[in-house]
Formats: sequence, structure tokens, C-alpha cells
Amino acid sequence: MINIKSEYEIKIMEVAGKIVGDTHNHLKRYIKPGITTKELDEIAYNFIVASGATPSFKNHEGYPASICASINEEVVHGIPSNRKLKKGDIISIDIGACYKGYHGDSAWTYPVGKISKELELLLEHTEQSLYEGLKVIRPGVRVGDIGYAISKYIKNFNLGVVRELVGHGVGSELHELPDVPNYGKPNTGPLLKEGMVIAVEPMINLGTHEVFIKNDGWTVVTSDNSPSAHFEHTVLVTKNGIKILTKR
Repeated sequence: MINIKSEYEIKIMEVAGKIVGDTHNHLKRYIKPGITTKELDEIAYNFIVASGATPSFKNHEGYPASICASINEEVVHGIPSNRKLKKGDIISIDIGACYKGYHGDSAWTYPVGKISKELELLLEHTEQSLYEGLKVIRPGVRVGDIGYAISKYIKNFNLGVVRELVGHGVGSELHELPDVPNYGKPNTGPLLKEGMVIAVEPMINLGTHEVFIKNDGWTVVTSDNSPSAHFEHTVLVTKNGIKILTKR
């Protein structure tokens, strides 16, 4: 069942989303060569807790950390470790915060120092594909329209749209219905209604769209070792379109 959120729930989710956005803003100043992903995880944990929330990901289905930190060819669910960031890397940071029982969820891909022009374009087009998907959202639109808008934009740049991983509903559970793929056919899938809250999150690869899970059981990487970018916002469906809850 797809949940329609009450005014009370929306107010709480606005706070959860703001905490996620604020955590991104706080964390990005530390993303530079030499810092470890474990240190970034600790900084995010402390900020989320100080904001009156708890990290949504920590212990979720056994995940061991507060953020996902995915470097270069890692698409999502990279586990923070003692690995140091290097100049020229890109890192996707996925952050969730739970406030009074409701979640906010947002991912962003950051350059580490100066990156190649090719990677700059990957980040630029992946971020823009997120906004292409968000543009079409309003009551009466179907989920397939979101994925179609994302993949139609990305098709222009010969990049790979990850198919095995999708966006999702958000609420008192971190992952709720509906699934929100980053590809699809217009006018297919569940109907969007005012009061729904969904996370739209294109994951775009510089090479093939194919991915696999590493032996740690979490980290998803590209099959051809090509870099990957990930951008995500949690949004409320309103009568006029959307309200971004995880604004940065």
C-alpha cells in the first residue's frame, strides 16, 4: 500500500529532511584528500544526533554505519572504512535521518579536489537527470513518467542508467512503496497523489549500466569498473508539483 501522509506526518518529515540537508552541508566541507570515509561517518553521526535525530541507515538490515560512502566505481552502499580519499576521486554520500519516527533520505556525489572533465560532466548530467525527473512530478502523473524523464535525458550522453536499484517511498519506514525506477515508459506504474512522499535517486555510470555486489554483501560496483554518480532528494507530492524536503 502507498501511504498518503497526514499534515502532522508531513511536518515531522520536513524536519527529518532538513536535518539530512543540513548534514550534507556540514559534511561537504570535510570532503578533501586525506580524510577517511570512517571519519566522515563519525562527523555525520555526531551532527545527526546533535540535531535531535538518529541515523536511519545504522543497523538497518544489518548495515554497520551511519552513512553510505561510495568512491569512484562504487555505485551505492559503500561501507565507511580507513580508506583515505585521494585528489581526483568522486564520492557519493548517502545520508538518512530519522526524526520522531519518520525518515529523510538524500544522496549527493562530491568531487575530491580537482577532478577530470569527464567526471565533472558525469556529476553535472546525473544531478540534472534528478531534476528532470522531479520536474514531471504532480498528482495524476505515474511513476513511469519519472523514470522516462530521467532516462530520456541521460540517453543524450551515452551514460549507463542503473536498473537494479531504484528510488522509493519514504515515511515511517525508510523504504516504502512505490518503487521509483530511473527508467520507464510514460503513463505506466502507480499513480502519484497529493501527500505522497518519495525519494527519486538516479544512479548513473560512465560506462555500462550493469552492476554487481561485492563480497562484503553491501557495496554495489559497476561491472566495468567505470565511475558512478548518485543524486537523490526526498520530495513531497503537492497539488502544484513537489516540495523538496531534503534541500541543501
